[in-house]
Amino acid sequence: MPAPRNTLKHTLKEGQLQLGCWLGMADPYAAEIASTASFDWLLIDGEHAPNDLRSILAQLQIVQASDAHAAVRLPVGETWMIKQVLDAGAQTILIPMVESGEQARELVRAVTYPPHGVRGVGAALARASGFSAIPDYMQTADEQICLMAQVENRAGLEALDDILAVDGIDCVFIGPADLAADLGHPGQLDHPEVDGVIMDTLSRIVQAGKVAGILTLDPQMQKRYAEAGVTFMATAIDVLVFADAMRRSSDETRALLAS
Repeated sequence: MPAPRNTLKHTLKEGQLQLGCWLGMADPYAAEIASTASFDWLLIDGEHAPNDLRSILAQLQIVQASDAHAAVRLPVGETWMIKQVLDAGAQTILIPMVESGEQARELVRAVTYPPHGVRGVGAALARASGFSAIPDYMQTADEQICLMAQVENRAGLEALDDILAVDGIDCVFIGPADLAADLGHPGQLDHPEVDGVIMDTLSRIVQAGKVAGILTLDPQMQKRYAEAGVTFMATAIDVLVFADAMRRSSDETRALLAS
């Protein structure tokens, strides 16, 4: 019996748009609520949300029981961190701040078993193999891993061609907020220079045959990015959806009672 099929990876390879939501609440209950929506994927954020391995595991269990695909963003591309989330059952991982082709190649090695990579051989006792219930896990796991590299600064842009040339990088994901800041326009995602760089980068990713990814909450930009060939698109962040709904509810009630 082989490793579970990574439906997100194969759907993206077919060029189908997959919409998702960032999970930053760091809570399985919130993840379960999000999984009742119609998102194609939900990304558990380990970089800017207060997650650790156990909270990521708990959310993986919740999301994987739903119709949404679970992805995980790690805080950094450390080999030991990658090994742990893969053993916990993640099949799609996003690594921030990828800045060179050599770094991208090391990430590919980290998600690949020997002799071609350096992923630790310990899945027999891990959730990824069904706790040894999947006898062919080690022989089939590599091809089901979807590895996404996040390019979000000048260094990453300068190395983009090298990163795109790395076999095993499935998706290059643009981090617009960090990119805007590094270009000298913090918080100005609509600045002409930022917009121009993003659109040019998306074009280069698509032309290289890689999956292009990005996060935007702006409906007009969502449509524009989709037309540019983005197929892995985050359109919501659970923290902001919750915060906006709570504030709006309070404000509307106070305004009603004061009238």
